[in-house]
Amino acid sequence: MTQIVAHPMVKLQRKVQSLVNSNILQPEDGIWKIAFLYGNKWAYWKKELLDFGFNLQDPVQDLLVVEAWDEED
Repeated sequence: MTQIVAHPMVKLQRKVQSLVNSNILQPEDGIWKIAFLYGNKWAYWKKELLDFGFNLQDPVQDLLVVEAWDEED
């Protein structure tokens, strides 16, 4: 049996989608607002987001529309 492990960005994406669904975040909110929710873990997520080409002023909806988190070698 092979277990598929979700990419860490998929986990973040699911959490952010849940926050949007709960009206804690709005799709138009800047990605930087996630920092308030992740506290000490924000440095890690900020680096990941920047590595994937996001700007912290980008709207949350830009994060939610990504279909694949392929990392180039």
